[in-house]
Amino acid sequence: MNARNHPKPRLRRRRARGGRAMAGGAWLALCLASSAAAGELPPPPERARPERPAGGIVVSAGAGLAAAVASAPAGAVVVLAPGEHEGPLVIERPLTLWGPPEAVIRSRGTGTTVEVKADSVRLLGFSVAGSGRRFEETDAGVHVRGDDAVVEGLIVSEGLFGIAASGVRRTRIVGNEIVGSGVRDFGLRGDAIRLWEVRDARIEGNLVRDSRDIVVWYSPGNVITGNYVVRGRYGTHFMYSSRNEVRGNVYLHNLVGVFVMYCDHVEVTGNLMAAADPNDGMGLGLKEAGDVVVSGNRFVRNPTGVFVDTSPVQITHENRVTGNAFEFCDIGVAFHAGVRRNTFLENSFHGCATTVRVGGHGDATQVRWAGNYFDDYAGFDLDGDGTGDVPHEPSSLSSQITSTRESIRFLRGTPALGLLDVVSRVLPMLAPKVLFSDASPRLRRPLPPEVPRAH
Repeated sequence: MNARNHPKPRLRRRRARGGRAMAGGAWLALCLASSAAAGELPPPPERARPERPAGGIVVSAGAGLAAAVASAPAGAVVVLAPGEHEGPLVIERPLTLWGPPEAVIRSRGTGTTVEVKADSVRLLGFSVAGSGRRFEETDAGVHVRGDDAVVEGLIVSEGLFGIAASGVRRTRIVGNEIVGSGVRDFGLRGDAIRLWEVRDARIEGNLVRDSRDIVVWYSPGNVITGNYVVRGRYGTHFMYSSRNEVRGNVYLHNLVGVFVMYCDHVEVTGNLMAAADPNDGMGLGLKEAGDVVVSGNRFVRNPTGVFVDTSPVQITHENRVTGNAFEFCDIGVAFHAGVRRNTFLENSFHGCATTVRVGGHGDATQVRWAGNYFDDYAGFDLDGDGTGDVPHEPSSLSSQITSTRESIRFLRGTPALGLLDVVSRVLPMLAPKVLFSDASPRLRRPLPPEVPRAH
């Protein structure tokens, strides 16, 4: 559906996890514990448990749910008894459908299991199992097509897509647990949450496991907050969706934490993006995105913390990356093309093998750097104001070579490349160019942003 070509992380089949995943989780917890701000991996949010509304029409398991809903008056409350209820279910008038998690609406294996066509419908507390398998029809556990819908506290599993919303306003998807198929090939998974031409939605406090993406396409003005997304492709993927906020989320063991493409005025604040795919993953990707604010996030143990590709495009736009912590990443910030009108202020780079990498033999000297902390800064602070008296201007011949020649990246950290850096300092003709310059580097590492907690 995306007509333009753009570099994106290579999609590949998942490896078996087992003990290796447990070891990775322990190492990630150690990385987080290395700061004074947080000593443990944040727990996933608890599923919301909406209270049963007063009164209501009780539908026993196997008693014909579709007929009961079709005959209910507008504004009615329909209560699901524990047990299995046969889908599909289409809701065509405003009502509330409540049930305990033991009440399961089960798909026959075709189409969408619960489809909402009316405005002001509330789906609360029950479970939805299965759906059809047709991608072109967006077969989902739940598909919302009416305004002002509330989907809260559901357990959605075994479906192709989890919860989808199309062409609606003010949808609230809150406190749900969405479990994907977990099949190895991401292309065979559906999205956990899919917003398509949706405005003013709030996606909050959901636990998403083993799915593909949380997709926000052609959908301006939405808030994605407090969600916990693990073992997916893109934790949250924005396309042509401006004026959105993504804040306070946890993204673990995904291919990419957040990807912002062809958007402007997106705020990415207070998130934890950690342990992305070890081969080609990243915490945050920006592709032709402008006026993006990236603030107060933690990027921990990712191959690339932030990836910037031709962003911003508009000459009136600027991207601001402020107050973030880059910890134990292979590459802190990678620029693929176009470094102008990007500003990095008061960030912390700690334990990263490479702080900045620029593709195409370029440099990041046209990026504004100020007040950042670099653990490899070798300057001094004679006046004791906490700011280095000389600029931080890294120029490593070994980094320059490994950043442009993938075949020798495995040699990083070896004595051979260390010797190359020593020789380049002795022989001026081998001196590499300056990669970037921060005129006011901080000498003390600031406390990293607080790890988001479950809502």
